[in-house]
Amino acid sequence: MKYLCIFSLAVSILACDTTDQTTQSPEKITARKKYALVIHGGISDPLTMSQEKLEAHEEGLREALRIGKKILEENGTGIDAVEQVIRYLEDHPEFNAGKGASLTTERKHELDASIMDGKTLGIGAITGVTTVRHPISLARRVMDSSKHVFFWNTGAEEFADRQSDLERVENDFFTTEEKKAALEEKMQETALSCITCGPETARDSFYGTVGVAALDSYGNLAAGTSTGGGTGKQHGRIGDSPVIGAATYANNHSCAISCTGKGEEFIRHTVSVQVSSLIRYQGLSLQAAVDTVLQQRLKPGDGGIIGVDKWGNTYLGYNTNGMFCGAADSDGLFEVRVK
Repeated sequence: MKYLCIFSLAVSILACDTTDQTTQSPEKITARKKYALVIHGGISDPLTMSQEKLEAHEEGLREALRIGKKILEENGTGIDAVEQVIRYLEDHPEFNAGKGASLTTERKHELDASIMDGKTLGIGAITGVTTVRHPISLARRVMDSSKHVFFWNTGAEEFADRQSDLERVENDFFTTEEKKAALEEKMQETALSCITCGPETARDSFYGTVGVAALDSYGNLAAGTSTGGGTGKQHGRIGDSPVIGAATYANNHSCAISCTGKGEEFIRHTVSVQVSSLIRYQGLSLQAAVDTVLQQRLKPGDGGIIGVDKWGNTYLGYNTNGMFCGAADSDGLFEVRVK
């Protein structure tokens, strides 16, 4: 039986202000934090990991937080912070997004990502990408430079072909010896037909997915999620990471959210937009909204949720054995958790 593990980072009690602050300059806004940032590197099971691996994940998360914190401290936008932090994590082989992504049953990498701007409700999403080094940047390009919001596989690759400054790589660029060994282990444990037809397991979700949610000094929220999917996933399977409203959602009226875990469950329960709706329409706090979804919508072991609300309150919750995550804000918070 997995225990519900939910913790809060820097939950502040702030005066209620219903005015629209998104167009005010940073120095005129005093009721909220200047900035706040939360990140995750997927759910985990610390009891199965060596100290060396835990330390590698911890340092990766710390550097990711430093990158995002610097952008926000210098009055950069939340959407820039989300993209740049995820780009770093996509290049870090300890995480399952970009370099170090999981392998499918066909021994290939199929990458997914999504991004959302809480001010404009602009969104960009891609799924099944095989040659784009930074899927999150392709997702942002869909948001910024396309009349559409979601591209799949060959369509996403063709759209990337028209973006001359997006770095392209061979599919095996993403492969690591660890992920090859993980696939071989799974193939040995389970018959191929079961891998293809069976539901995603908690094991598939471990170490999967990276995500960021941010509030910038202009009062705008943003969120993004990127993943390599579960080890041994069926070719063509789409999880929650590229689905706006499932793994990713941002709205200046409520919060910015990124999720990780069993993708089918997060899609089924539209988790990220549910958290936003509980805040916006029922008046729940960020913590209460996340807890409600984790405890009343999802099942133990399904995954985790990170978020920041429009005031800069941050919260990270999960109902698994662990989640790689962290938070930073303008009040001095800088914390990473790996167990």
